[in-house]
Formats: sequence, structure tokens, C-alpha cells
Amino acid sequence: MGVRVWVPREGQIVDDIPAEDASKDLVFRNDSPTHNDVVETVLPRDAAAWETLRDEALACRRCALHTQRKQVVFGVGSPSSDWLIVGEAPGAEEDRRGEPFVGPAGQLLDAMLHSIGLDREHVYIANVLKCRPPGNRDPEPDEVATCSGYLDRQIDIIRPRIILAVGRFAAQHLLGTDRSIGALRGQVWPYARTGASLVVTYHPSYLLRKPGDKAKAWHDLCLARDAYRKQVAGVSAEA
Repeated sequence: MGVRVWVPREGQIVDDIPAEDASKDLVFRNDSPTHNDVVETVLPRDAAAWETLRDEALACRRCALHTQRKQVVFGVGSPSSDWLIVGEAPGAEEDRRGEPFVGPAGQLLDAMLHSIGLDREHVYIANVLKCRPPGNRDPEPDEVATCSGYLDRQIDIIRPRIILAVGRFAAQHLLGTDRSIGALRGQVWPYARTGASLVVTYHPSYLLRKPGDKAKAWHDLCLARDAYRKQVAGVSAEA
């Protein structure tokens, strides 16, 4: 059908997409375990600070979003990982289950990560907002200003080498810009707080609506993977 499927061997990162296939539709196939039972099983670098931050977020009443939430969605995965995935805000299913990126968008994100040899158990996934905006509307500026300090402190503790910003709101917040996602994709940005490499890509929900852009997302993933390899190589060279 003219659709190529790239799937890595277990624990390995796949090579770049061949140039002749760059314009073809991309299908991310997810052979990794389901994420329903994924919990934080690895301690962060500063476990005490992490637990304090988590307790503070779970009890937060700083904005009106707390009045309608079912759960605070703090994050999921390994807080000692070199990889941090940042989205916008919880949706209805995330609010119900207390975990970011579940449902169809979460399944696609899992498949995207798996395509470069990763899974949600070995990255950390969080959102800019920890509570669901009513009706899944866009976050309000005051909500972002009030809540984003939790994400900033998560990043300070995790100290990731690579941040993958998925979607416009996450990218604009992390980079402190109002530029479009199209203008932010395709290059590696320095994250000002920690010096981590930051790569922007489309939100999985957008890709479900616009599957023709999955090939662009694949290139974003390859860019993030290569930026991470350079980070690791740089650290090794300095050692």
C-alpha cells in the first residue's frame, strides 16, 4: 500500500528514514507493553525534593481548575531519565486515570517513542498543566503562569539531556515564544533553564487528525535522537 513501517529491534534505536521514503506516509507500530501499569519505579536524582514537589502538586488549589478535576496528573515514567516528554494539559481520560497521554493519543505517543527504541517506562512524561481545562479547551495564560512552576521544578530535578515538546503550547512555554509550531520544528533549541537540548514536534492528537504529517514527526524524532547522541558523546569526551 506504499506505507513503510519502521520498527526497532528491542532496546535499539532505528536508523534514519531513507531519503527516498521521506515523503511517504509513516505508520508508527507499537509493539511495546501497554502503559496501563506503568508507575514511577525509579527514584529521581533528588528523591526528597521530588516527593515534596509531588505532594505539593497533588494538593494544589492555586487556580480554579482544581474545582473540576478528578485527579492531578503529575507525570509518569522514570524521573531519572535523560528524556523528558512535555505535553500541554490532561484530557478527560487523563483526568480520570491520573496519567498523561492515555487513550488514542497516548497509544500513538507510545508508538512514536518505540520507533526510536524508547518506551514510557524509561522516559518521563509530564504536561505544562497538571489539571484538565474544562471541555479540553486551550489553557488560559493565567493558568499556565500559575501551574508551570511545577513543570519547571520537575525539569530542575530530572535534569534531562533531551526535552521533546509535543504540541504548540508546550513548545511555546518551554521556549518562551509565540512562534508557530511550524517555525519551531526542524532544529535543536537550547532549553534556557538547564542547557538541555529541546526538539519540537506535533502533538499526537494532531497527528491522529492529520496523519499525513507523521513523516514530519518521524524526522523530529530522529532529530531528537541525534541530539541526544551528541549530548552523550559530548559528556563522554569530557570524561
